[in-house]
Amino acid sequence: MPHAIPVQIQPRDLVRIEGLLRSGVQQVRVVLRALALRQFALGARAPEVARTLPLSAKAIRQIAHRYTAGGLDRALFDRTRPGIKPILDESGRERIVAMVRGKPPEGSARWTVRLVAEEAVRRNLVPRAGRETIRVLLQQLNLKPWRKQSAPRGELEAESR
Repeated sequence: MPHAIPVQIQPRDLVRIEGLLRSGVQQVRVVLRALALRQFALGARAPEVARTLPLSAKAIRQIAHRYTAGGLDRALFDRTRPGIKPILDESGRERIVAMVRGKPPEGSARWTVRLVAEEAVRRNLVPRAGRETIRVLLQQLNLKPWRKQSAPRGELEAESR
């Protein structure tokens, strides 16, 4: 059986925990971690806390370790994650938009999302770009290069005569 972790919850942290539990909507994981820390403040051990909360004893011990190592915020909240880097940086976006505003390549009547993606990579505007990335970019900027400009009806009828 693992050894007991002595966790001494600071009084100011206990006040913050109580305030968090009484406040409005919180993430479930934050509330469960706060409840575990509150039980530690009352003198409970990890196995006892694990029996009263829907968390494993290992998860309870991790909460205790994070509290003793990094304080209340580290125990309650997850670290921010860097996330995925965007495929297109600002200069790549601008180069693609400039390309789309120009004429389509020889042999094409208009730009399509697939054609924009292929041409952007072929012209070395960006190292890689998928159709979905291009579609989202064009949608954000409200660009629709695949649509032909239509003339008013009267002009078309006059040209056909």
